[in-house]
Amino acid sequence: MTATTAPPAAGARPAPVLRGYRFELVKLVSQWRIRVLLLACWIAPAVFVAVVSQQSALPADTVFGRWMHTTGWAGALVVLDFSRAWALPLLTALVAGDVFATEDRLGTWRHLLVAVRSPRRIFVAKGLATLTVLLLLVAGLAASGIAGGLAAVGDRPLAGLDGHLLGPGDAAGTVLLSWLCVLAPTLAFAAVGLLGSVALGRSTMGLLLPALLAFALQLTQLLPLPVAVQLALPSHAFLAWRGLFTSPAQTGPLVVGIVVSLAWAVVATAFAYRLFLRRDFTDLAYDGSGRRALLSGVLPLAGLVAVTVVVLTAATPVKGSGIERSKLQDSLATAYAHFYRLQTRELHRPDVTEPRLKATASCDKGGSRVADHGPGNDWRCVVYWHLPGTSAVGNAIYQLDVTTDGRYVADGDGPKEVNGYFPVRTATGDAPNPLWQFDGNVDLLTSTAKD
Repeated sequence: MTATTAPPAAGARPAPVLRGYRFELVKLVSQWRIRVLLLACWIAPAVFVAVVSQQSALPADTVFGRWMHTTGWAGALVVLDFSRAWALPLLTALVAGDVFATEDRLGTWRHLLVAVRSPRRIFVAKGLATLTVLLLLVAGLAASGIAGGLAAVGDRPLAGLDGHLLGPGDAAGTVLLSWLCVLAPTLAFAAVGLLGSVALGRSTMGLLLPALLAFALQLTQLLPLPVAVQLALPSHAFLAWRGLFTSPAQTGPLVVGIVVSLAWAVVATAFAYRLFLRRDFTDLAYDGSGRRALLSGVLPLAGLVAVTVVVLTAATPVKGSGIERSKLQDSLATAYAHFYRLQTRELHRPDVTEPRLKATASCDKGGSRVADHGPGNDWRCVVYWHLPGTSAVGNAIYQLDVTTDGRYVADGDGPKEVNGYFPVRTATGDAPNPLWQFDGNVDLLTSTAKD
């Protein structure tokens, strides 16, 4: 049914968008839950990072978690990794998923239409107010996490996901860029929240839609999906920022993820706008339409995923999961060489460059009967390196747990003098062994020769 509101009387001009934006922003910020969220985002990460950085047990299962004792920049990245999985989808649900539905619950659409006299400007004002609040929330998470880490640990170099050291200035720029990159998928989830809020009216499903979508996409990330399917989902941009912490940076998946997320944001917002202009504002008992929500929301987004998969399949030469033995071997050898230098400095031994080490790796997945590609925790690798000034060849064993997004955790399995224990004994006491366990990242879009 099309909107049945009467046209504005002659001489009655719609209220300016800026005035409507201010009004909607004040309405949002005046809600107690939005105030609580703003307070939590600007305070809680700093407290969390400062407290955890002083503990003996660190969140080693989170990327950069094991470096929270070493540098203050690691804490902000731990907050980012937690936020992309839980906090940001929940924030978009609580803000964007309710911005239209609250008018249905309060029955205030007629008053708002009389005041503004333009459904189009109402939609724009509500969308801009939602975007402003979300930007404040994300900025609070980033600023609070950075402040807590720097206050507790200090502005020190950060080891990247391939072991290379980022100086304080480079670390600061890369951390800020990482937070900027996750704005794109946040906008995608916010647009889905707007669509749900418009399509489902007073129903709580509109409020839960971004959170449910995030949960469903996290489940799909556990599956060994082809690269094209993974990159076609807006959630991948929440993970691809990790590629900024390698040298050279793995920008391919990140750029694709941002473009896909922005496409989701545009499509979902466009259908929400179209649906909003066609709704009947005179129906005080409007509860949305499941059929309309399906036709105007689910099907277009599913079609967008299908089109994206086809385009990415044709555009990239990489097939399957994108995780191959040769990629892991190269990545592991590079990371090992960098971390070996860190260990050398801790032990106050003469420095040695990566070219002189000539580190290589040989990996096998699950034995001879299993194909050497794809994610899994059954990768076993042996790293070889040449000791400078001698003809001896050193070796170290690692067990790798590789996830579908290309991240892996290398767990040292001997020899004990190299990577067998967490601490290493130095002249000033025990220190964390950088070769004992470390994170790495594989570029899913890099094409290599077939193993």
